[in-house]
Amino acid sequence: MPILEEQRSLCEDLERLEQACADRILEDPRSIRDRLARDHQIAKFVDRFQEQSARLLELKRDPSGNRQKEIDALTTHDPSDAFYTQLRQIQDFHRRYPNEPVENLERAYKRRAPGENNGAVGQDNLHGDIDAMFTGEESNGRFFDLTQAHEIYLNLPSVKRITYLQYLSVYDRFANFTRPQKLGEKYFQYLTGLANYLESFLRRTRPLENPEGILEKIMDEFREAWEKNEVPGWGDGSKKISITAVATTDGDAEPLLYCDACEKAYANKNVYDHHFNSKKHKKAAVAKGQDPAAAAQNGVQSAEDVKQKAELAKLKDRAVAEREWRISKLTELLKTEREATATNVERKQSLTERERQMELEALYQESSADAAGLPRREGDGEGSGDEDDDSKIYNPLKLPLAWDGKPIPYWLYKLHGLGVEFPCEICGNFVYMGRRAFDKHFNEYRHIHGLRCLGITNTTLFREITRIDEAQRLWEKLETDKKKTKVAAETVEEMEDAQGNVMPRKVFEDLQKQGLL
Repeated sequence: MPILEEQRSLCEDLERLEQACADRILEDPRSIRDRLARDHQIAKFVDRFQEQSARLLELKRDPSGNRQKEIDALTTHDPSDAFYTQLRQIQDFHRRYPNEPVENLERAYKRRAPGENNGAVGQDNLHGDIDAMFTGEESNGRFFDLTQAHEIYLNLPSVKRITYLQYLSVYDRFANFTRPQKLGEKYFQYLTGLANYLESFLRRTRPLENPEGILEKIMDEFREAWEKNEVPGWGDGSKKISITAVATTDGDAEPLLYCDACEKAYANKNVYDHHFNSKKHKKAAVAKGQDPAAAAQNGVQSAEDVKQKAELAKLKDRAVAEREWRISKLTELLKTEREATATNVERKQSLTERERQMELEALYQESSADAAGLPRREGDGEGSGDEDDDSKIYNPLKLPLAWDGKPIPYWLYKLHGLGVEFPCEICGNFVYMGRRAFDKHFNEYRHIHGLRCLGITNTTLFREITRIDEAQRLWEKLETDKKKTKVAAETVEEMEDAQGNVMPRKVFEDLQKQGLL
């Protein structure tokens, strides 16, 4: 193909890609599954746009000079000769390859109807790709699936056993792990698996938000924080490593004493010899699979060896800290999915076996209808007015709606006491439905802000108090008692016995009456 014709074809492809992206952005997906299919399709279009743009720029640079030769041939020679030459080349090509298909760019990026496969770019079995992309627990990217990470977490040494619901709230907290635990191989593998899962989840659920750019920004922030020694949980550790490395390189010729198990250098021979009998050394040696007695034979090492070991330890610390940083930052980005996962797990724990089966059947029917291209029974928006009226939810008791838009069971409504109203005057006469929501609101911003507006700073002592006058009276009483205690402590009369012991007057008189002085 001539270079100028290839350039024209690339420009046409870029325009059609741009129009295809604009058409799909204007769509209104009816479900999360449809939205993900649309986003991933647009992401494929964007990737193809970048590839075609790179090819077009390379042709315009013309490193071989063939493009300029074609232009010169059209401008300096007879255009008819060039035309017939290219025509003969095209006829000769189709004579040799009579069944060669022709790419139809107009049809390539056209939106297809459900169940239709027109060979469009990035449209081959879109919903099937989305179904294979997520597990059943993830529910098309709405929730996390950290069950495997939870199992690995429970198998870490010296870790308290917690439920999956508790794990969802603490998996990004690493302050409870000690330094020996963090340097273990199992902990490193656990962090690697968890960080890779969160990165994969980000790429699968947000393909249009430039996941690679987000991850690169997170790594740049980590490098800057590590150089400034501001990584949470690793600031003090990195300082100690650098000080050790400097201190052990003062005398290059003098051999130093270094313990591999304890990862520590010793300047005194007696201290080094006696530390082999300590429990700390034996425990560290057993943890690393070494013989505690054999470690004393090769303890004398040069300053260069000690420096290398310190650098290796620092590199390992950096690798562990980098994974912890990634997990923390990705969890902040995926905060909505994390909260939704905790809510979903708590909801599933309250369901009966029959309700779980009904939920699975409803999800299967919904996915089957989407795969077959059938309209949905609820919330379709494409049926007639009679169908919309028939699909309205029957809720005469005004029960709260569950995650699927249907009323919750009546027994669950009664179990949580959602029909009981709890008004709170401090919150501006806001009414909380159910005891659970009422107990929870005492730690929320609305109630705490209401107390601060009344001049109350210590909010922990005002649980179960909802009236403004009661809160003011209790605060006045607490302030009065505090002043009385302070005055009594300042005006106490002290006495001194014959031995010089100072005590309050009341205690002195009691001891004197008992004859103990």
